[in-house]
Amino acid sequence: MIGDLFKRLLQPEPEPLDEMDARLALTALLVRLARSDGYYAASEIMRIEKIVMARFGLSHDAAAALRTDAEKVEAEAPDTVRFTRAIKDAVPYEDRVGVVEALWQVALADDERDHHEDALVRLVSSLLGVSDMDSARARQRVSGAT
Repeated sequence: MIGDLFKRLLQPEPEPLDEMDARLALTALLVRLARSDGYYAASEIMRIEKIVMARFGLSHDAAAALRTDAEKVEAEAPDTVRFTRAIKDAVPYEDRVGVVEALWQVALADDERDHHEDALVRLVSSLLGVSDMDSARARQRVSGAT
């Protein structure tokens, strides 16, 4: 499963991801962000599950299983630059803006702005080809909702 996903993502010209692989790859990005400050908080885990439940219409158990699989993917994923650039080529822009919004939700889950998480969201946004303006709007939407 994981090897096939990486093989598809890292092809010179990746094809659009099927629904299951897209869910897994995008959830792995959320996990990578949550782990970026060296502390994978319970609030971040719950936020990831809440995001994937809402985004993908999953039950709590299905969201927890997806997060668990995504943790494995994240641990084995190539560096953030290659992983994210591959996703950029396989996911439409509107969905990438939604990913950035979800990243901000995880980054702000513990009500603290950590510079490691901020830096990773900015890097991922750029690598996903999401404009600074769209990323800032995503952060504002998330900040206004909390």
